Amino acid sequence: MKIIIWLQALLFVIRHGTAVADNYVPKNVYGDTLQPCSSDGSALTGYTRSGSCVDLQDDAGSHHICINLHSMSSSGMNFCQVTGQSDWCSSSMPCHENKYQSCQVENWCVCQWAFASYIEKAGGCDAIQYIQCDAINMQALSAYASSTQDKHKEALECIYERCMQTS
Repeated sequence: MKIIIWLQALLFVIRHGTAVADNYVPKNVYGDTLQPCSSDGSALTGYTRSGSCVDLQDDAGSHHICINLHSMSSSGMNFCQVTGQSDWCSSSMPCHENKYQSCQVENWCVCQWAFASYIEKAGGCDAIQYIQCDAINMQALSAYASSTQDKHKEALECIYERCMQTS
């Protein structure tokens, strides 16, 4: 079953592509315009602090995955705790709508490589926090699809399961 999901996700990436042009508009996992990850009343996210999971050439972490940090994994721990990072997940930072105010971190663009490790450390896709599919950058799917690492394939399968399968 997992190989079928992985192949479906790979075909989706191939079909929708991630080509970059001068008039490039970032796409989400549905092939639509990438939606903001943060919103008014929460901390401003994004590698570029634009509110969206977009990057620049120097973003080695590829912060393309939008995750809700107020939700908890099945273990009762947040993303920071599961991945062994300092607990910035529970902190306040400049607000989405006003950088001079402080807001709680809520939805956040996390590194796609850390997200893959998060799934692995949390115990699988069913054990992780809520992800915001329309704010996940298509570039993450492309990177996962071109990787040979099992945890990247699992991350691709997880996004496909959470975002593209309807029950």
